[in-house]
Amino acid sequence: MEAKATARYVRVSPRKARLVIDQIRGKDVVSAQEILKFTNRGVAETVEKTLNSAVANAEHNHHLRPESLVVKTAFADEGPTLKRIRPRAKGSAARIRKRTSHITIIVAPREEA
Repeated sequence: MEAKATARYVRVSPRKARLVIDQIRGKDVVSAQEILKFTNRGVAETVEKTLNSAVANAEHNHHLRPESLVVKTAFADEGPTLKRIRPRAKGSAARIRKRTSHITIIVAPREEA
C-alpha cells in the first residue's frame, strides 16, 4: 500500500526541482524531512509540503505509521510554460519562458519499497 501526493503548477523549473528531489529519493521519511528542512533552495519548502501530504495520506487512508515509511518514488514533471515578452533593442522582442512543474511523491512501507 503506497500513498501519493502531487503539487501541480509549481512556479519553479523542473530542473531546479529535481536537484532537491534527487536528495530524498529512497530515504526514509524522517531523514527526508530533515534534509528538506536544511536544504538551502526555495523549492525545498514546496517539496516538504508535498512529502508531508503524502505521509498524511498514508496515515489517514491506509493507517500506516510515519516512522515505517520510505520515499519510494519522487519526480518532477514539466508543467505548462508561461510565455512573456521582454522589449529589446531596435524595437525587437525577446521571449521569457516562465516554467512550471508538477511534483509527485509516493511513499510506501519499508518492506514494500
